[in-house]
Amino acid sequence: MRGITLDAASRDTKLHVDQLHALESEDFDSLLGDVYVRGSLRTYAQYLGVSPDKVIAAYARHADEPEPPPPPAKLGRVERAIAATRVRDNQRLMVFLALTALAFAVVFGFVSRGHSAPPPATLPTVAAAPNPVGRQIDAVLKALKPVDVVVVSDGEHHRYSLSRGETRTFMAEMALKLEVMDGGAVHLRVNGVDMGVPGFDGVPWRHSYSFDTTSNSASSGG
Repeated sequence: MRGITLDAASRDTKLHVDQLHALESEDFDSLLGDVYVRGSLRTYAQYLGVSPDKVIAAYARHADEPEPPPPPAKLGRVERAIAATRVRDNQRLMVFLALTALAFAVVFGFVSRGHSAPPPATLPTVAAAPNPVGRQIDAVLKALKPVDVVVVSDGEHHRYSLSRGETRTFMAEMALKLEVMDGGAVHLRVNGVDMGVPGFDGVPWRHSYSFDTTSNSASSGG
């Protein structure tokens, strides 16, 4: 009605000519599935100035309509006899299965009645994980004046700039290395032990602490 050729519509909508032809002829089975068909119909409808919702609704009625079942073929005398035999066999099988299930239920009922129910299982109580006291190294630094500190905790390097009065705690599970750019600028505590001022004013100070698994305490090294 708009006088648009399929070539022009293909160029403007980016849909192939054969796809547009399949949409117009309602040959949806030749396209790439339901999702692709709905998207293509919406694009083509918008291009043609038709309501996309109405087009999709019409397609949905077509897509959701089940195919009518084929008419049953007429059975001859032999086919009817075979079919009747199969029906009787299926009925006998269903009766046998029902009786078997009933027998199992009766036997299970007698067995269950002869044994008292087991006491309810006691669920284990999950205790809180103990705090691994002594299984870590912790160092508390308090800056007496502005100072830069390098900390290596279990192999991870960190650098901090502490201001006067600032306190920081550093922890490690196996090894802790402290490097203070001014050894007289900090006050140090290691695992609760007061180490005082570890170095001298204006002189860098460094120290390493490692966990001693035999004594369950931290040992130090320069």
